Amino acid sequence: MTDFSIKPILTGELVVLRALDEQDFPAMKAAMDDPEVARLTGSHGTISDEKALEWLRTRKDQTDRLDLAIVDKATGETVGEAVLNEYDPDNQACNFRILIGPGGRGRGLGTEATRLIVGYGIEVLGLHRISLGVYAFNPRAQRAYEKAGFVVEGRLRDDLLWEGEWVDSIVMSVLAHEWPVSSGA
Repeated sequence: MTDFSIKPILTGELVVLRALDEQDFPAMKAAMDDPEVARLTGSHGTISDEKALEWLRTRKDQTDRLDLAIVDKATGETVGEAVLNEYDPDNQACNFRILIGPGGRGRGLGTEATRLIVGYGIEVLGLHRISLGVYAFNPRAQRAYEKAGFVVEGRLRDDLLWEGEWVDSIVMSVLAHEWPVSSGA
């Protein structure tokens, strides 16, 4: 049985994933205020500091999702979040999303964080399928997901209107029986 109430600490060579909470507010605020993060996540609006803090305070209490802070081992700084959400118990499936702020980009932190949380989802939680969507203007993320074992399934055409331009979303997933092959286990 999948149990999202346990908030693990997952450790890799570059990052540590741990429960996301209010101590991560400064880093998450800086990331969400970054125009590149807004573009890559398709975030049109803003969230008040009060709502953001309340949201962070409640992450460790969630039993239907897993929100983990991505901590750069080299600096000890939170650089983003890795999330398993939209849990579908009938199909042993969920969605994956990740956010990396400017201080964590381009060094393999996101790729390692993705491998860690997906491995946990498949190997420990017993998920059969983990899926995601990535906007077509973010090929760097698509390559990182492919390195972590995700396979392109299709395209949602004109899924996002960004600054007057329509952008497709690439749908990707990894299945449990593919995981040992893709993870190098």
